[in-house]
Amino acid sequence: MTGKILVSACLMGHAVRYDGRSKPLLHPAIDRWREEGRLVTICPEMSAGMVVPRPPAEIAVGAAGADVLTGTARVMEISGGDVTDGFLRAAENALALARETGCRYALLIDGSPSCGSSFIYDGAFSGDKHPGDGVTAALLKRAGIEVYSDCEIDRLVARIAAAE
Repeated sequence: MTGKILVSACLMGHAVRYDGRSKPLLHPAIDRWREEGRLVTICPEMSAGMVVPRPPAEIAVGAAGADVLTGTARVMEISGGDVTDGFLRAAENALALARETGCRYALLIDGSPSCGSSFIYDGAFSGDKHPGDGVTAALLKRAGIEVYSDCEIDRLVARIAAAE
């Protein structure tokens, strides 16, 4: 086994999303990795003390997780609340867990202002998406952890197979 995989809790069926739901990822590799003890499950937002349900949040218009990490963008709730500090704490918690448990890879839910890695929502709460990383995905990538979205699970399967 060449490395563990940090995985979004919502993909594992935990009802931790902002709306109190889960988004289980059904794939044979998930079952195999679970049996092998590779999966390390986290909801970054819950690890930072955010409640379920909670208001939807998005990274400021036109920005992405890297901008939040550098302090040039904020994460805002639809109600106007600034939750940037919570999302930064969430990302730090996820990185700490990944390091403590030897995760070389992360499999994260796309679209999230925390976990998105292919796309995030536009910051205007319009439902539109743009390419970019969430705060946690950006921090994990910066630390050298390979991040894959739930839509890229087959790429992760191939990557792990090639590494073994």
